[in-house]
Amino acid sequence: MRRHSCFVFLFCGIFLPGILGFPQTNTSIDCDSLLPNYEVEPQTSAPPYIIAVSFDNFEPGNEVQVTLEALGDAGFKGFNLQAREIDGDVPVGTFKITDPNTKGLECHNMTNSAVSNANSDVKQKVTTTWIAPHDVKELQFIATVVQNLENFWVGIQSKTLTPMHAETVNATGKSKRKVCFSV
Repeated sequence: MRRHSCFVFLFCGIFLPGILGFPQTNTSIDCDSLLPNYEVEPQTSAPPYIIAVSFDNFEPGNEVQVTLEALGDAGFKGFNLQAREIDGDVPVGTFKITDPNTKGLECHNMTNSAVSNANSDVKQKVTTTWIAPHDVKELQFIATVVQNLENFWVGIQSKTLTPMHAETVNATGKSKRKVCFSV
């Protein structure tokens, strides 16, 4: 009798959630396509989420605060957030994990090149810090956000960030570059 009870308990714990259609909590999102690992099509409506960044420009080594936030009461359970060069298809830079609801991911053999959810709790906002690499062009942060198993949005983008190169800027935001006119 005791053996039978253990079997029933084990069966219910392993198979019953799948039979009843309970959602999986270990959904992963592909680093390249940014698609979740289940067979539902992404939403085509405007996403109820935004990606806000702390700076418009960056230099190598700069830390940029990046916030993924729900609009209204949309909430989200899962996400994958990366920085990619415009028209690029691989993550650039690395993330410093500071929010307990986030964890770093390894994409293309780069540790913390993407950031994802550390749990399936409903979140309204997560914040992380991105560290700019050397030799990158204009970029955007791009995300997939999973509201639930039926609703997710792929390709949510931040504003474009521009690298600061040879031109320096003084405290007033004006260029120090000299302009010469020939008469």
